Amino acid sequence: MATVTLNGTPFNTNGELPKVGEMAPDFNLKKVDLSSTNLSDYKGANLILNIFPSIDTATCATSVRTFNKRASELENTKVVCVSRDLPFAQKRFCGAEGIDNVITASDFATGDFGKNYGLELENGPLAALHARAIVVVDANGIVKHTELVSDIASEPNYDAAIAAV
Repeated sequence: MATVTLNGTPFNTNGELPKVGEMAPDFNLKKVDLSSTNLSDYKGANLILNIFPSIDTATCATSVRTFNKRASELENTKVVCVSRDLPFAQKRFCGAEGIDNVITASDFATGDFGKNYGLELENGPLAALHARAIVVVDANGIVKHTELVSDIASEPNYDAAIAAV
């Protein structure tokens, strides 16, 4: 279990992020067209998982916009933005914002992604949503970098994530 804060108030996650050097846990998420996406879909490419509570909050929206801008500069790298938002909300946001360089994927159906990556918030007003985190996976599925953002209202370290690719 890890602890994060929201504006200074501590909350627990259900576990720990995968460790650098380990195989990334598989996942089954829903894209905006309701098709499934799994870790194996990105084999052969680097993968940045931008994980957050909800696309409808200011910091989460900023992270999606920032990675959308920076993703266009990355070679052989996909950025998947993961939340428990419904795919319809993700699609609405991306359409309104002109987001087209990242993939949004939802863990709404089971929450298994959040549980398996140790990011499900166990208590507080955001319980059952994901803590804010970054996981970078190489082309072979090995975790290269992780960041659990200590305060949910803070942005991740974009430069560290991109440097890990």
